[in-house]
Amino acid sequence: MRTFRRGLLAATALVAATAVSGATATAPAAGADPTAVTDPKTVADPTAVTDSRTATDPVTQAAVAHPDEVSARLAEALRQAVVAQDFKDVLDLTPPDQVAASKAGAPEKYDSVAGEPERRLSAAAARPLHQMPNLDLTVIELGRYGTPLGMADVLLSPQYPNGVVVPLDRRTLSTDQVRYRWWDDTEWDVNGGRGTRDVLAGRENAPIDFSSPYPASVLKLMVGFGVLRLADQGRINLDSVYDYRPVTINPACGGASSRVVRRHFDDMITKSQNESTCALIKLLHDLRAWDEVNRTFVELGLPTLMVTGTNPDNGGRWIGSNMSSIDTAKLLLLVNGGHGTLWTTPAGRAVTRHVLSDASRAQFLKSLYDQGHNEMLSTTNWCGRGYPVQGIRQVTPPRWVKPDGTMTVGAAVYDRDVRPCDAVAEVRFGHKTGWVDTTGSDAGIVRSLPGKEPRNYIVVAFSNLGTDYVDTYRPADPPGVFPVLYTEKYAKLGAAVDRIVAGLR
Repeated sequence: MRTFRRGLLAATALVAATAVSGATATAPAAGADPTAVTDPKTVADPTAVTDSRTATDPVTQAAVAHPDEVSARLAEALRQAVVAQDFKDVLDLTPPDQVAASKAGAPEKYDSVAGEPERRLSAAAARPLHQMPNLDLTVIELGRYGTPLGMADVLLSPQYPNGVVVPLDRRTLSTDQVRYRWWDDTEWDVNGGRGTRDVLAGRENAPIDFSSPYPASVLKLMVGFGVLRLADQGRINLDSVYDYRPVTINPACGGASSRVVRRHFDDMITKSQNESTCALIKLLHDLRAWDEVNRTFVELGLPTLMVTGTNPDNGGRWIGSNMSSIDTAKLLLLVNGGHGTLWTTPAGRAVTRHVLSDASRAQFLKSLYDQGHNEMLSTTNWCGRGYPVQGIRQVTPPRWVKPDGTMTVGAAVYDRDVRPCDAVAEVRFGHKTGWVDTTGSDAGIVRSLPGKEPRNYIVVAFSNLGTDYVDTYRPADPPGVFPVLYTEKYAKLGAAVDRIVAGLR
C-alpha cells in the first residue's frame, strides 16, 4: 500500500538542528573497451537528471511550506528501517577472545576475496556478535535539477542501539553535533564500541559520540576526486601513461607497471582494483598534492574526508583514511552535478558542481555507473539466488555481462544470469562498494529508469559488519564463484531505503 506521498523525500527540506537525548531522536561483452559507455539504457549525458517531478509539483511546494515536520518523518522512517534489520543478529567469525594480539590496533586493510577455506577455518570459532555494530547511513533526495530537497543521517552503535537521528543544518548540509572517533577494531571490541582518538578537533562536547567505520574501498572516491581535481588544473593528463615504479613493494599494490591514468581511474572505481589505486595514490604523492587535496575537502565543508599516512613509496597503507556518510554523500552530490548552489560551507563559500569540470564529472559518473560489484545495498550480481535477497533493484551494467547472462569482473566470477533481474529493474545505481574483515560499505547515486516510480537520490552506508560477520542461516557459496561477502541485512536495508524514497511502504 502506498502510505507515503510520491517522493516523500522530495517533500522534505533538510533536517533542522534538534535536541538529541538518549538513544533516539524524534526529529560488456568480454573484451570490450572498459572505458566505453555501452549501457543502452543510459542517456547521452551522464549528468542528465531523469526525475519527472517539476518545480510546480505540489509535493515540492509542500517542502517549502512544512520543511521541518516532513524532515522529521523522513529521518524517523530511515531510523526505523535501520532498527528493523536487527544488525546485531549475526555470527562473528573472529570473536574478540579468538583474535591474535597481533591484530590489535589499526592493521593494514585492503579488499580481499573471503574464500570458503578461510570461512570454514573461522566457522569453528563463530559466536553471536557480542554488541550492536556501528552503522552510519545518509540519504539525500535530489530534485529535478539535481539540487538537494531532503537529507537525513542515522547512526547505530552500542551507545545508540535504537538508532539516533543526527541534527543537520539546512544551509551547510552538515552537523557539529557528532564527536567522530577514528576506527580501531580492538577498541570497538573491548571498549564498548567507543574509540579514543578524535577525527575532528573541537567536538569534545558534542552530544553524539560515534566511531566512524573504516571506509575500505569507498576511500577510492577521495582518490578519484584528487586525480580529477588535478586533471582540471592541468597537472595530470588522464590520457597519458603513468609509470608506476614503487620504491618498496606492497603485495596489495603489486609491482611496477605503465598504464594510462584514465584506465587506472576506471579500474579503481569499476573493479575496485587495488593496484590501480596504489598507483594513483603514488601519483598524487609524486606531485606533492595530498596535503592540498585534504585541505580542499576542508575548504569545501567536507572535514571528515581525509586520506592521511599513505606510503609515498608505493601508494599503500590506507588505514589513515576517514569518511562520514554525510560528507561522502555531499561529495557524490557534487559529482552528480546539480544546478546552482549545492550547499554553503560554514565559512560562507557557495559550493557548486563547478568544483569539478563537466568532463571530470562525466568521467566519474561513467565509472560509477559501470560498477561491477553490485553486491551490498544492491545484489543483482547474485540474481535469482534464494540468498541474498534482492536489494536496490538496479540494472546491471552490460559491460560485465557475458552472452549467457553471467558476470566476470576482473578475477571475480559470478554464476548467476542477471538478465531476469535487469528485465524488472527500476533504477540505475552508480556506486562504489568496499569490504574488509570489519567493513561493509556502499555509496552511490540512484536514478529511476524511464517509466518507473520516480526517485533520484544519494545513499551512503558505512558499517563494521564486514567479511568477519555472516548471517546465522547463511548457505555455503557454490565452489569457484565469488562468495557472498556480507550479511544480507545490507540488501534488505537498501531495498527499504528505496521503498521510502519511492513513496512506498
